[in-house]
Amino acid sequence: MDNFIVAMSRYKRRKYDETLQLCDKMLENNQRDQAAWLLKCNCLVRKSYIDDLEIDEEGIGDILLDENTVSQFARPGTSFQRPITSRQGGGDINPIMRPMSKSGRPITGFARPGTNKPVSSSQNRLETALKGNRPGTTRPITSGGRYMRLGTASLASSGDQFLDANKLDMKKIAKKGAIAKAICNYLLYVEINPKKALELSAEATQISEYKDWWWKERLGKCYHILGLQREAEKQFQSSLKNENIIKTQLELAKVYIKLDQPITAIECYRKGLEKHPHEIQFVLGIARVYDQLNQQTKAVEFYKQVLAFESSNMEAVAQIAAHQFYIDQPEESTLFYQRLLQLGINTAELWNNLGLCLFFDGQYDLFYPCFERALQLADETNRAEIWYNISHVFIYMGEMGMAYQCLKMVLQFDPHHAEAYNNLGVIEIKHGNIERGKYELQVSMKEGEMLLEPHFNSALWAYNTCEYQDAFKLVNKAIFIYPDHEESIKLKKQIEDILKVF
Repeated sequence: MDNFIVAMSRYKRRKYDETLQLCDKMLENNQRDQAAWLLKCNCLVRKSYIDDLEIDEEGIGDILLDENTVSQFARPGTSFQRPITSRQGGGDINPIMRPMSKSGRPITGFARPGTNKPVSSSQNRLETALKGNRPGTTRPITSGGRYMRLGTASLASSGDQFLDANKLDMKKIAKKGAIAKAICNYLLYVEINPKKALELSAEATQISEYKDWWWKERLGKCYHILGLQREAEKQFQSSLKNENIIKTQLELAKVYIKLDQPITAIECYRKGLEKHPHEIQFVLGIARVYDQLNQQTKAVEFYKQVLAFESSNMEAVAQIAAHQFYIDQPEESTLFYQRLLQLGINTAELWNNLGLCLFFDGQYDLFYPCFERALQLADETNRAEIWYNISHVFIYMGEMGMAYQCLKMVLQFDPHHAEAYNNLGVIEIKHGNIERGKYELQVSMKEGEMLLEPHFNSALWAYNTCEYQDAFKLVNKAIFIYPDHEESIKLKKQIEDILKVF
């Protein structure tokens, strides 16, 4: 049988290493075999391909050199930097009931790139990017750094360089149709060289007389990777005029998200739904935007629509499960987590969440084995969170000694866990270790600048010890984090009444 037919068969079955070996043999016999060369190029692209629609993490360089902000003082709910934080404004996130990340964003039920996007000032955003949520998990220097990381392993395994991008004549290559498209994909996904890909796409777009939607989409992708979002927006819009493609619409919405225009991104997703009413990626996109704007009720409505189209969508099931738990319906949340178990998910996070749901549902004979299973499956990244949740179980049971030991275990695995420091501080103060408790609360405020509890607890303790100026500053910070916190509002009024007397 002809080697090319065998290579094509293995390529279709995704046996890329075997395909590359056959292509090398054919090219050794005939270096001008364009079919074998094209197959090898496509094989290398497939081997290194990543779904870059999900890569939207903000790098350190993107934060420092961000010139795309529309308004420095955006209205709440119209920017990812200023999500709705009060119920009067339409938000439905209660920081007391739902834990917040160190950047001030509610912890979602499904982790994905962008869920830890900071919401505070640019200085705090930079500090968060440099520090990372956990030691050793800092952001890449730029968003392109994430592409480089993901493509490194495939580049190392590819051996000798297939193409020398610096020696390519883009004007000649742009005239070769399928070969030009393969080289463009190679430059984007294998060599991670968007500048050369941009040069090739521009030449090919001119040759096609600006009528080929594919080259315009590639131009937009190159501009997006290089950080030129406005140029990328124009190219994606022009591509959609020639041909309404789902991926192009998703890329355009991604550009608006990068430009911090969530309302425009939602409109873009809705336009895509009008043309493709059964595409769940548009519904998921709308739900994710509402989720990042702290409008959980609206987000859950769209996640339910996703389940109506695809009942096995893990992200929608996990998000609804987390939402049901935080609105005090653990029995409903248990059903959704059981659904994830049926879908084949077997992770420490899932068993941890299921254990919490069973405990708060009153099924005390079932929650303990779930935490045991979670600890067995845990690794260094999530073991601290599981012990923190177990400490909460002991706190609800009144076993403060066991809760204290669990919190110490949390700090052993994660010395920067702000919530654990806060709870330790409260327990130390209740046991009479005043100075130690105050120190734990100070560390908690330092590690979690957007956490409500340590600021309120410190303000309350300063008020009780007649340190009214410090209490006033701390309670103002607590109200800034959560404007609807009734206890903080009452405490601030009491402090103001005392300060008026003086």
